This record gives sequence, C-alpha cells and structure tokens, in this order.
Amino acid sequence: MKGATLKKILRFAWFPGLLQWLVLGVFTVIVYQLIAGPGSAHDNFGTAMTWVLWWPVIPLIFVIFGRFWCAICPFATVSDLVQKVVGVNGKVPNFLKKYGIWLIDLFFILITWADHVWGIVESPRGSGILLLLITTGVIIAGSFWERRTWCRYLCFLGGLAGNYSRTGALQLRATPEICANCKTLACYKGGEKAPGCPLFEVPRTMETSATCNLCGNCIKNCPNDSLQLSWRLPTSELWFIRKPRLEESFLAVVIMGIVFVQNVTMLEIWQKWQKSLEHILGTTNYGVTFTVLFLIAMTLPVAATWLTGKLAGLFNGESGWQNFARFGYALIPLDLAGHVAHNLFHILAEGKNIWYTFLALFGHETHGGSPALVGNDTIQILQFILIGLGAIGSLYTAWRIARTNYEQKALASWLPVSILIAILTAINIYLFILPMAMRM
Repeated sequence: MKGATLKKILRFAWFPGLLQWLVLGVFTVIVYQLIAGPGSAHDNFGTAMTWVLWWPVIPLIFVIFGRFWCAICPFATVSDLVQKVVGVNGKVPNFLKKYGIWLIDLFFILITWADHVWGIVESPRGSGILLLLITTGVIIAGSFWERRTWCRYLCFLGGLAGNYSRTGALQLRATPEICANCKTLACYKGGEKAPGCPLFEVPRTMETSATCNLCGNCIKNCPNDSLQLSWRLPTSELWFIRKPRLEESFLAVVIMGIVFVQNVTMLEIWQKWQKSLEHILGTTNYGVTFTVLFLIAMTLPVAATWLTGKLAGLFNGESGWQNFARFGYALIPLDLAGHVAHNLFHILAEGKNIWYTFLALFGHETHGGSPALVGNDTIQILQFILIGLGAIGSLYTAWRIARTNYEQKALASWLPVSILIAILTAINIYLFILPMAMRM
C-alpha cells in the first residue's frame, strides 16, 4: 500500500475512532471472560485472545506499522473518555517527564516477575486483574493529566512500542521546507478537525517513530499538507540517533534478559534446573528461586553490555555508559526477533485454541483436537530464521552506529559489540533448540 493511500485513510473522519470502539468492544468481552469465564486457561477465550493471539502479534504490528497499535489501544480509548467526562487536564509533572521511561522499565520488569511468581498468564483471573489494574492506572492518569500521559510516560507496553517502533517500516514525517513558514503549530496544538498530538510530539520537528502512534490528528490539522507517510528499511532509524538515552538502551538490554527468562521457564528441562537451584539456595520456595534466576537474567546482559561499552571506549574515548547508551539500540532488532520467535511457538502451536474457546462461548464443545496450526519442526525453522534476521539487523545496526559516530575508530568500536551480539544470538539459538512447554 502506498503512503498516499495510507494518508487518505488517516485523514478519514472516522479514523481511528471506528477502530477504537471496535477494539474496546473486544477488550470488554476479553476482560469479562477472564474474570467470569472458565477458570482453566485452556478453556478461556480471554486467555487465548490475550496471550495466544494479541501478545504474539503485537510486535509484528510494531515492525510493520510502527506504534499504530497505540492509536487504537483500548487503554488509550478509556483515557480519552475519562478526560472528556471528568478530566482536569493538568500539566504533566516534571518528575514523569524526567523519569517516565525509568518507571516504564521498572513496571515492565515487575510485571514480568509477578507473572512468573504468581502465574498471571496461566490464570484467567490473574490476567483479568492485571488488565483491570492497568485500567485503573489509566483512569487515574486521564483524570488528572492532559492528553495521553499514561501512554507516553507510564505504560510498560508503550515503552516496548517505542523501542520496537524505531525498527518499523512505516514512518510519518513533516516536510521541512513547508513547515518553515507555518505559524499555526496546529499539528501539535490541534484544531477544529482533530485534537492535538496525544503523545506530546511536535510532528514538524519529529525525528523518531518512537512517539508517533499514527493517529492521523496532525494530518487532519495541518493546513499545508506537510505531513507525509513513507516506507523505509526496517531498523534504519536506529542508525542515526543523535541523542541516545541510557534509559531507552537499558530497556532494550533488559528485554533481552526477559526473553531469556521467558524461554528458560517454559523449557521442559526447567524443572531440573530449578531443582539444582533449590539445592544451591537451600530452599524450595519458587518465589525465591525464580527471583534469583530473574535477577541474574536481568543483571548479566546489563553487565555484559557495559563491559562491551568499556572495551569499545578504549578505542573511541567514550565511557562504558556512553557506549552502553549508544550501542544499546543495536540490540533492539535481536530483541524483537527473540520476542517474536518465542511467541511464534504459542500462536502456531496453540493457535486453534482461539477458535475452540470462541466456539465454546456458544456452547460448542471441541475436545481432543490438536491446537497446533503447524508442526514443531516448522516452528523451529521459522524461529531460527527470525533469530538469524535479528542478528543480522543488530550487527548491521551496530556497524552503522559505529561508522556514523566514530569514523576512523568505527571497526574497533564495533568489534566488541559484534561479539556480544554473537554470544546473545548463540544463547537464543540454544534455547530454541530445546523443547518448549505450551501456555494453554
């Protein structure tokens, strides 16, 4: 689809409102099913829709369409509704502006930890409570602060979306020559046709897709037709980040550890490893043993990336943390590949459960049928292809970052990072070779 065609869709008066209400309706059914439906994850339509369909598909949306999901996300729609009814539209606290991404990092880590300790994904009630807690946070943020404060500064999925959307193939950018003479700033402030940018971005100076949800507001409001949609090579935005931020790179590195944890705890040999860890720690408390594993999985990638930055600094003169911030973005393609590869197993090995649980809503029982869409061998091949593409993307991104910033020292700066990427790739491949347990 051409950019001009997509632009016409975004200019459509009912976009994204029509999709927002549709998604909100589906979300309502899902939450109801999680709270009041069958107690077994295997039989619950809400579980199937959330963890077998939505969670695996969402990163694919990011890599193709950027942060588009955030335009139609039910939480964002709830925030908009709350603001219209009871919102006081206060200014965003400076604390959130300064530390929002660190809070997002923390929330992402805590939710992942809580899922494994309390079995949120495997429990329909747990998943429903999680969604209701997030909704509560959205309502509070929408009541007190302007625009989509929650989405920009507090949403853990928004943080993931921001990182992954940098690899997206679709971008929205302004035409500098046209914007140079514009006095209205309607793209940010809003106008009669649509509100202003919900994520506090000034489209006329925007250089990243991390904070653009393709809602179309700026396109509707622009009096000079300056905003353009175009396709680009995935990951290309990562090559020329002028002001790398440590907290964004930290999230990219931590996600690598989270993917490792997600894989390890779903392997058939996890029980054996758990017993060994219990023996070392002298306890059979799962919360304790998992927390230790989790801390190790979070710490090792961070320490390894910092050490890599320190080694690169011997050649380019920057500190370990400066190189951490700059080259951390290079891990995003491999992050994305690992995330998709892990969840590919669930959607392809358990995909039919979506249909089976949907039929069960209408009294149709489906027992004995395999939930798999394809065989394990096919899934494994696809996983290896994804990891290979992610590794190539990360290696090339690291090279472009090094060449852009260090010129004569580019190769020496790139080599330590390339070794780290190779090691992380090898770990991913090893984990995907091992048999994995199903989610439902």
